[in-house]
Amino acid sequence: MTTMNPTVAPMADEVGTYGDQLRVAAAVWHRELLRYRRTKTRILTGLVQPLLFLLVFGFGLNDLIGINGGFDFKKFMFPGVIGMSVVSTAIFSAISIVWDREFGFLREMLVAPVQRSAIVWGKIAGGATIATLQGCLMLALAPLIDIRLTVVAVVEVVAIAALMAVALTAFGVFVGSRLRRIEGFQIVMQVALLPMLFLAGLMFPLGNLPSWLTVLTRLDPLTYVIAPLRDVIFDAQHMPPAAIARFPAAITIFGHRLSNSTDLAVVSFFTVLFIVLAVRGFSRTE
Repeated sequence: MTTMNPTVAPMADEVGTYGDQLRVAAAVWHRELLRYRRTKTRILTGLVQPLLFLLVFGFGLNDLIGINGGFDFKKFMFPGVIGMSVVSTAIFSAISIVWDREFGFLREMLVAPVQRSAIVWGKIAGGATIATLQGCLMLALAPLIDIRLTVVAVVEVVAIAALMAVALTAFGVFVGSRLRRIEGFQIVMQVALLPMLFLAGLMFPLGNLPSWLTVLTRLDPLTYVIAPLRDVIFDAQHMPPAAIARFPAAITIFGHRLSNSTDLAVVSFFTVLFIVLAVRGFSRTE
């Protein structure tokens, strides 16, 4: 009498689960998009804070800082404002984990016979998609401050924004997986994100800074995504030499100018790190 190999059936089941995990991730992603579409105030909220920064600081400090060859402070701030919109939207999307925990929906997902990593991927994909769309809405306002963009520049900006959205959503998912109350999430995000946004050069060029501030800006992961974002937008403006010297976009470390590819490699490293932390953090969530 022959016996069946006990490893055959589990292997077949394992192959069948891949499609199930993908469907779970797609369902979570779709749920995030539906929640975003049904909350019109959320779209406006993601635009209000960046626009306030642009209007108040961009226009308020423009006369103080001056204009160089038609390039003013509003145009300098615009890439950072796009980054702010993406960051705030990505983090707000990650807050949904804490909401789901408080209202019991997260427990229903966790007890389902699926890998928790599929839920994480769905959350990250949903939040990153929403944050990228929000960044595109900000990008559409570029003509209002006389910023001209080529098709290539738009594609590059959207790609950089998408990478940033994935990284920040993964970071938010990791933090959300460790917290029980929405108040704690908001405190952590305010304490962590606001300093990171300002240190990334949102309102000031990264050159000619005090040594201690230079070190802090180079340790900030957001610095390495705002810099290439700003460089792409600046390149499309055909800035005069005086403006380039006044508003440098590149990051320098020990006198060496980092290329956009190097900056994005750093961002990619942090993206992978945050995704790994999010998956591990979620796997331990109860």
